[in-house]
Amino acid sequence: MTDNGNPRHIAIIMDGNGRWAEKKSMPRFMGHKAGVKAVRNIVEHCVKEKIEVLSLFAFSSENWRRPKKEVQMLMELFIGTLQSQVDKLDNNNIKLVIIGDRSVFSAKLQNKIAEAECQTENNSGLTLVIAANYGGKRDISQAFQKIIKKINAGALKAEDISEPVIAQFLDTSELPDPDLFIRTGGEQRISNFLIWQLAYTEFYFTQALWPDFDQLLLAEAINSFKGRQRRFGRTGNQIINTSNLTIK
Repeated sequence: MTDNGNPRHIAIIMDGNGRWAEKKSMPRFMGHKAGVKAVRNIVEHCVKEKIEVLSLFAFSSENWRRPKKEVQMLMELFIGTLQSQVDKLDNNNIKLVIIGDRSVFSAKLQNKIAEAECQTENNSGLTLVIAANYGGKRDISQAFQKIIKKINAGALKAEDISEPVIAQFLDTSELPDPDLFIRTGGEQRISNFLIWQLAYTEFYFTQALWPDFDQLLLAEAINSFKGRQRRFGRTGNQIINTSNLTIK
């Protein structure tokens, strides 16, 4: 949490693009295009509110099960968005980080991702994390694969494995855990998104479909977060007493 009470890290599942389009008798893909506009609005608000990290679930490892044509169009939209937006991100001091298994993407998309990350890697403003072909269970399993390799190489002992050690091998190793998780579209589950990192995150669910999720609705979610008492296993009185302590 920041000095002004805002969350340091907001994670969002951007749900409802397809349903938004279907409600308007439009092809589902038009909902995804409208969703990109919503992303721009939310990024702008996060910059304004001095949020440190914004993580967006763009494409899960389970989304490959969708119709082939829709997946293909999503990949093309991803490439086009990277091409058109990376300069704007860079000019606004935003650092872009892509997490997930990118090995299955086309060579063209992998190159665009690498170029965008390289161009913005030294920026010090908002860190924009895009989860693409990401799965929380895979994130944890690949972390343990890396740990086992370290053990086999003699660089780590099994008894040294701890929660902080595991966190060092996750895709988000250089980021703080999310303070606020938002899911649009009315569903109330995390759908394999950041399942390790969300252990003590505050959840906020909204019926709004992602293309309709604007800066006002984000402000409502942040205000909801500010009104909660985060105890992390302690009692409410302990939190109050700690916050009232002054250094003499």
